Amino acid sequence: MKVYDSSRIRNIAVIGHGGAGKTSLVEALLFNAGHTSRLGKVDDGTATTDFFPEEIKRKISVSTALAPCEWKDCKINLLDTPGYADFFGEVKGAVRVVDTVLVTVCAVSGVEVQTEIGWKETEKKNIPKIVFINKMDRENANFDRVVQQLKDFSKKNIIPLALPIGSEADFKGVVDILKMKACLYNSKDGSYQEQEIPSDLTSAAESAREAVVEAAAEGDDELLMKYLDGEALSDEEISIGLKKAFQADSFVPVLCGTALNNMGIRHLLDFIVDVVPSPEAKAEEPLSALVFKTLADPYVGKLNFFRVYGGEIKSDSVAYNANKEKEEKIAQIFTMRGKHQEPLSAVKAGDLAVVAKLQATETGDTLCKKDKPVVLEGIDFPEPMLSIAIEPKSKGDEDKLSGAIGKLTEADPTLRIEKNTETKETILTGTGETHLDIVLERLHQKFGVEVTSKTPKIPYREAIRGTVQQEGKYKKQTGGRGQYGHVWITFEPTTEADFVFEENVFGGAVPRQYFPAVEKGLREAINEGVLAGYPVIGIKATLYDGSYHPVDSSEMAFKIAASMAFKKGMEKADPVLLEPIMNVEITVPEQFMGDIMGDLNGKRGRIMGMEPQADGTQLIKAQVPLAEMQDYPIVLKSITQGRGSFKMEFSSYEEVPAKLAEEIIEKHKAEQEE
Repeated sequence: MKVYDSSRIRNIAVIGHGGAGKTSLVEALLFNAGHTSRLGKVDDGTATTDFFPEEIKRKISVSTALAPCEWKDCKINLLDTPGYADFFGEVKGAVRVVDTVLVTVCAVSGVEVQTEIGWKETEKKNIPKIVFINKMDRENANFDRVVQQLKDFSKKNIIPLALPIGSEADFKGVVDILKMKACLYNSKDGSYQEQEIPSDLTSAAESAREAVVEAAAEGDDELLMKYLDGEALSDEEISIGLKKAFQADSFVPVLCGTALNNMGIRHLLDFIVDVVPSPEAKAEEPLSALVFKTLADPYVGKLNFFRVYGGEIKSDSVAYNANKEKEEKIAQIFTMRGKHQEPLSAVKAGDLAVVAKLQATETGDTLCKKDKPVVLEGIDFPEPMLSIAIEPKSKGDEDKLSGAIGKLTEADPTLRIEKNTETKETILTGTGETHLDIVLERLHQKFGVEVTSKTPKIPYREAIRGTVQQEGKYKKQTGGRGQYGHVWITFEPTTEADFVFEENVFGGAVPRQYFPAVEKGLREAINEGVLAGYPVIGIKATLYDGSYHPVDSSEMAFKIAASMAFKKGMEKADPVLLEPIMNVEITVPEQFMGDIMGDLNGKRGRIMGMEPQADGTQLIKAQVPLAEMQDYPIVLKSITQGRGSFKMEFSSYEEVPAKLAEEIIEKHKAEQEE
């Protein structure tokens, strides 16, 4: 592929709700531009940008795919993003590096949840949008209803630039509002013939034309004065005004068609080339490029997708990773159309490309020149919240699992892995059930590691409510030197720290040199409480008496005596089970507040307060036991239809209700007996 100047480049993220037809639309754009010889289909597993086995199997996109498309001597970098909530991090990465977003909406389903969420993301970044109302040939397709939904949902000026001619099985083409012509499409090759506008659409077309002219006039002060004076604007003036208005994000143009039947696609391509802005590129500036996506492939190695913001990157060169402070060898640079690679000699400012086998570089890093370092703004990925505990089915696969998970987490910023030293579990955290399912599939298919998964254990704690004085005596006589350690310790609750040790021994009953051994014995013993084997917190131990033997006493004997005193003493000191309580912040649209609060009450949660947010949502603050929050991402998604989000952090430990404590203790006993 040839190297394009920034003025001939268009960078577009294709976003929308799952099932709206984003991948099919990208496929139709590629087909019309001559990059494919036949129209691939998601259902057949032949779509260019859905090429992972898990995408073909599920018939959904799970990863953003790059698909450059050449039209009228312009290069259009299309980023086909997933429409499923679990993979919204992919959308965020794509939106960060494009100049325009193409929102795909189904003519039957209309504006759905992920459309709204993706739209809000573009609003935060002030990125202009085009809406393509897809599937106009489907039963119950309704262009006017969807346009009205867009107007109701968005504060933006929604203006159709095309009107459908017919709908459902009778969909034939579009009325081009800029040309004021009817365009009847040939679905085989995507071409169309211009005709006069049918009489039943004349009135609607004229009304739409007036809205387009008004939007164009508002894009330029001189044109606005002319328009307000009642003068007609020429086609060229309308084109100039529309470009400026679109770039200023002051209106949202709406086009329509059907990707699967290849109608309305060329109008979209023309609009992208004629109206959509090229990147604001700084060709003369020193190199700066942002890595917005990483793919981990066991065969090809690591692939980093990047956008150049300043200067240019050439194949067989060196770049400096400003985030990691390391130099990277840039080998062959290429672009990808789905999974197919096309080599590039250089990538100029404004363009997107891919490089393989960088050593330290990850998503969100900036590549630049070492003598002129710069760090570009990174990507704000969603925090993963759904955790599972995993272990390999084969015992010998621990190292293999560790290496494979390392590669996957490097490629996916919304995936976390940690070893919980307390529960001895490997905890994998992702954004939802489907996300985690696909990670486990990839571990098996790509890296040959099969794992079992289960709900992570809750890190409970134990404590005491009473105060006791307890003796611990360890005496062992063997041939020769024996073992002797004898202590009296007071155990009592404390809020000072998890564990406090003091000594208050009079008259050398226990020699000073054995105090550290007593403390060590206690510190080791509190790792396992007497109720269900959980660590003990909030306990104060005071050594106040004991005895020793001048020959047989040793540090080991006093250590054992102290741990004996702890176990006996804790049993008598009214032990209780504690559970972690989390501070939870939940952001939801107002209409779901009642359901959310009812659900939190059912989870033994305490509502701490509510705060209205600037975007019209509500922030609910609550304290909830961790045991009740393990499936919360799934619950919240279900209650709010995917519109809610939450974050949580540890607050404190509190007593487990008696009935629940009994169940946990019984379960522990059963596990010990197995």
